[in-house]
Amino acid sequence: MKPSLPSVTPTEKETNSSQTAPPLNRRSFLQTVGLGAAALGLSPANIGKAQTPEKPIAGFEAAPTTAETHAGWQPVSDRKLRVGLVGYGVCKFSAAFGFQNHPNVEIVAVSDLIPDRCAELASVVKCPTTYPSLEELVKDDKIEAVFVATDAPSHARHCIEVMKHGKHVGTAVPAAFGSLEDADRVFQTVKQTGLKYMMFETSCFHEDLHAMRQLYRAGQLGRIVYTEGEYFHYMEQPIDSYKGWRIGLPPQWYPTHSNAYYVGVTAGSFTEVSCMGIPSRLQHLQPQNNTYRNPYGTEIALFRTSEGGMARMGVSWDTPTNEGEMGRIRGDKGSVYSNQFRGLEKLQTDIKRPPLPPGVAAGGHGGSHGYLMNEFVTAILQDRQPLVNVAWALNMTVAGIVAHQSAMKDGELLKIPQYQL
Repeated sequence: MKPSLPSVTPTEKETNSSQTAPPLNRRSFLQTVGLGAAALGLSPANIGKAQTPEKPIAGFEAAPTTAETHAGWQPVSDRKLRVGLVGYGVCKFSAAFGFQNHPNVEIVAVSDLIPDRCAELASVVKCPTTYPSLEELVKDDKIEAVFVATDAPSHARHCIEVMKHGKHVGTAVPAAFGSLEDADRVFQTVKQTGLKYMMFETSCFHEDLHAMRQLYRAGQLGRIVYTEGEYFHYMEQPIDSYKGWRIGLPPQWYPTHSNAYYVGVTAGSFTEVSCMGIPSRLQHLQPQNNTYRNPYGTEIALFRTSEGGMARMGVSWDTPTNEGEMGRIRGDKGSVYSNQFRGLEKLQTDIKRPPLPPGVAAGGHGGSHGYLMNEFVTAILQDRQPLVNVAWALNMTVAGIVAHQSAMKDGELLKIPQYQL
C-alpha cells in the first residue's frame, strides 16, 4: 500500500544567518571542508574487518579541538539547563556529545536498563542520581530536557514519553524506525506540547555540510538541481545492539546521515522516490536470517526534491571501501562537488562552524558532537527552534522508510509524506 501524502507542504526555509567574512578562495575552501572528511579518520587497518565494541567504529573518531574551536564564544544565558541522559550502549552516546562539559548544563539524572552501564554513565558524567529506566527518569520534576540515546526502535516511543512529561527532547538518529505511524505520532506530540525537539544528525555539523548550508542561505548556490549523499558503513558482522536491532537492518531505515546532504542544507524535503536494492552476500542480510525479512545490504534511492531537483542517496552495509558520511551538491549558481567548486571564487560568506564553549570538544562523527549538543542547549535557552527540528528530522527519516518500501517493490515510484512546522 502506498503511503498517503498529507496536506502539509515542505516550504519551511531557514533564515539567513551568514555573516560577512574575508573572501574565500579555492584553496581555503577546500582546506576547510577537507577537515570534515579527514575527521572521519578511517584507518586502512580497520577497513573490511568486522566491527566489534573493542575496535573503533567507522566515522566515530574524534576531530581535533583547538583554541580556534572556542574563539569568540559568548554565553546566551547565565542559567543552567537541567538535563537527563538516557542510554549508554556500545556507542556510549549519552556521554559522547559532551552535555556534562557545557557551562550552561547541569546533569540531573542518568539511566540505562543495564545496571553496570548505568553506573558507568553516572561515573563518566559525574552524576550521582540514577534511574532504572527512561520511564522512571522522566518523572523527575527537576529535569527540563532529556537526551535519548536508546536503541533505534525505541526512539519515537521514548521521545513521546519524554514530551508527555513536559520535557524538551534531543534524540539520536533516526527519528522513527521503519514506521510512518510512529513518525506522525512524534510530529503531533511536538505540535501539541510546543516543546523543543531535536534530532542529533551528525552530518548536519560536518564542516562540509555546514559550509554548504551557509552558501545556500547566502544565495551562493542558487536552486539545488542535484545532490548526492552517502552513508557507507561496512558491517560484515553487525555492531552489537539491544535485542539485536542492527541485525539485517534495512539500509534506508537508517538514512539521515546521507539525506542530510539535501534536507540539512536547504531545509527542504523529498517528495517522491524510486529506490533499488542490491541483494547482499552477508549472512545477516539474507531475509531468512533477520526479523525484517530484508534481503538488501545496499539501497540506492533517487528522490525528487521540494525544489524540483533530484537527489541520489545511498546507504550500504556491505561495501568495505570508502566508508563514511559524505555528500556533494550542485546548484544553478554554484556547486560543491567531488572536492571541486564552481561559481564560488568571489564568495563573501562565513562558512566556519559557530564557536563552542570552553571545555566542550568538537567530538566524533566529523567533529559534530559538540556542535549538535550546543545547538540543542542554546535553542532551549533562547526559546527558538533548534537546527534539526522535528520537521527536518522526519523529512530526513521518513524519506528512507518509503525508499525501502520502494526497493521491496522493485523500484516503484512512491509519494513521501511531508512535514512542516
